[in-house]
Amino acid sequence: MAKSGGSRGRSGRPAGSARPARRNRAAVPQRTAKAKTPKAVTPAPPPPPAAARFVLGAIPGATLGGWVDAWRERMPRTELQLHPLDFATQRTALLEQGLDAAVVRLPIDTDGLSVIPLYDETAVVVTSAESHLTAADELEMGDLAGEILIVPRDDVLGPVVPGAASATFAPPEDTEQAIATVAAGVGIIIVPMSLARLHRRKDAAYRPLRDGPTSTVALVWPTERTTPEVEAFIGIVRGRTPNSSRG
Repeated sequence: MAKSGGSRGRSGRPAGSARPARRNRAAVPQRTAKAKTPKAVTPAPPPPPAAARFVLGAIPGATLGGWVDAWRERMPRTELQLHPLDFATQRTALLEQGLDAAVVRLPIDTDGLSVIPLYDETAVVVTSAESHLTAADELEMGDLAGEILIVPRDDVLGPVVPGAASATFAPPEDTEQAIATVAAGVGIIIVPMSLARLHRRKDAAYRPLRDGPTSTVALVWPTERTTPEVEAFIGIVRGRTPNSSRG
């Protein structure tokens, strides 16, 4: 006797039922790896601009304090750098060592240079602090007759003293050594007052020489390199105010 119920196939599914379609793996699209977005490259910051600067040459003894202060107040973004000069090589240094301008002692070969005289320096006689010459407040050439005149190799005045004796020893290399020599009681030296002050010593003294040579200090620069910075410094040394017109 047959059992009730529909017949089933071997697989246990009811007879006549459709077999579910097999999943065709090849037909299923494979998930592809997502392409990585390259990281944005941050560009390197540009190098900072070169610091603005104004290079000013200066001979020993030059009086620059007020001008330097005025420059720093008016031109805070442009550094003023001081470059020491020697009298004998001041023109060469100005033209060959990257200076914008220079405060020099005249005379100087002015070919290709612009020149503005600034001030004249009085000559003084430097002696030992115990010299009889210190009894006077001022001296004249006639007071120096018979004295030993020492002229250092870096002399800037070329003094000629009637009646003075020439030193019998080799000239000192520079003014500082010459002043040390006269401080020891040997001879005299004639220099601009600023150099006497620069090399001041307790054992030396100086007196103004009324009829002595003068030393003119000037501002010079290469004419073809008259930059706005040079113009600004010219305005300062000529006493212009920041708002004054050029003159």
